[in-house]
Amino acid sequence: MIYLDNSATTKPCPEAVAAMTDALTNCWGNPSALYQFGMEADHRLRQARKSVAAALGAEEDRVFFTSGGTEADNWAIFGAVERLRKRGRHIVTTAVEHHAVLHPMEKLQAQGFEVAFLQPGPDGAVSLEDFTAALRPDTILASVMMVNNESGAVMPIAEMVRAVRRKSPLALFHTDAVQGFGKVPFKAKTLGADLITISSHKVHGPKGVGALYVKKGLQLTPLLLGGGQESGYRSGTEGMPAIVGFGAACAALDIPAEIARLTELRDACRASLSGLPGVQLLGAGTAPHIVSLSLPGLRSQGILNCLQDRGICVSAGSACAKGHRSHVLSAMGLPPQVIDGAIRVSFGRDNTLDDVAALREGLLDALRILKG
Repeated sequence: MIYLDNSATTKPCPEAVAAMTDALTNCWGNPSALYQFGMEADHRLRQARKSVAAALGAEEDRVFFTSGGTEADNWAIFGAVERLRKRGRHIVTTAVEHHAVLHPMEKLQAQGFEVAFLQPGPDGAVSLEDFTAALRPDTILASVMMVNNESGAVMPIAEMVRAVRRKSPLALFHTDAVQGFGKVPFKAKTLGADLITISSHKVHGPKGVGALYVKKGLQLTPLLLGGGQESGYRSGTEGMPAIVGFGAACAALDIPAEIARLTELRDACRASLSGLPGVQLLGAGTAPHIVSLSLPGLRSQGILNCLQDRGICVSAGSACAKGHRSHVLSAMGLPPQVIDGAIRVSFGRDNTLDDVAALREGLLDALRILKG
């Protein structure tokens, strides 16, 4: 099998599997308990937090574990609005965010908040100029994803943060970095964002765990109340096996080397498909691990089926589970026949140049079969 859907999820790395297995077998205590098993669990929790913080470029005490990226996004958005709602009711985001951001924004809009959903250009990115123009003195929150999960567009987050500080000094800035963490170079402490979402299963860690970075000095209203875990910010007994797996995956990351390797795969993939009759590359392809493309006039499900017959796994870029066209590709202004034939290729730590060659042959095969 050739797995090319690493933006959907990644195979847990051996380091994460070993750490989780050991935690399940030998360190199953509650980190809040004051006896040996509890203290050992607490020690491993601290070590995992240290590893995640190091990979993120953050202070250890500003990384709070969650059940995943969706919870972290919801917590960041609703927590920020709860903190600042008396100062204004204007929010800026983009039309190409993950639904874990879009749906909370729609809920806030229904509650009377004014939400600006910025449109991307043909490359899939929202321009700094459009973002800056949307900011107002009464803006209380800006939320812009670091890397788009469908198009691979990379947003100018650092520059956007600086624009917020100039034009909307009361506002908080949140970035969903689920697709950016480990894929594009940044350090939380120098990026400037107030809130950063990351997820374990996109960096070869387990599912069911993510984290929210909360900038030093910022008091964020908790989303979940209960036993006061995570320094009172996120209640609920910590899922230790998943957390230590996340920590192990982060400790195993060599981000500069991985970026270079993924960039080589992306460039080779785009070069091998560029100019191929019946294949259209989509977006600017700036993220190192994502290639978005279309076989216009065909249906993505048929393309996926042909590739699957050859043992190649990619994702459809045209539809979500409910059968709607991709909101991202639609926002980019692509015609329906291009959107309906769109697929996303995304690379991970196990992929090689041989996989790129196999993908090219698989797409040629799909074109022959589906176009008759």
